[in-house]
Amino acid sequence: MARLKIVNNFNSSFVLDPEARENLFALLIGETFRNQIATQIQCQDIEFTELLFQPVPYSEGTPKGMPREYEKYQESDDHIIINVPPNFMFKAKIFQPSRLCAIYQKIR
Repeated sequence: MARLKIVNNFNSSFVLDPEARENLFALLIGETFRNQIATQIQCQDIEFTELLFQPVPYSEGTPKGMPREYEKYQESDDHIIINVPPNFMFKAKIFQPSRLCAIYQKIR
């Protein structure tokens, strides 16, 4: 039987190369992509807040799998958190971290 490894400390900080960041942001603010998300959540439109975070392992300190400072957005009815599509990460040439989440504000 496999045992679960409990992670007490996980460094979720990261820095994106300016060009990679610019390319990723261009993809995340694209009208077609925004419309697709807005349609899925039945919202008029959404706006990228330019906030990104790396998901973290679930722990007592991070029960929602995200750095604590971003939990307020998950609990907000005015925001949505999405996983950045892997093809966006690849197109922007971002390989570390391997996963990112983006926060959008709903426009009603």
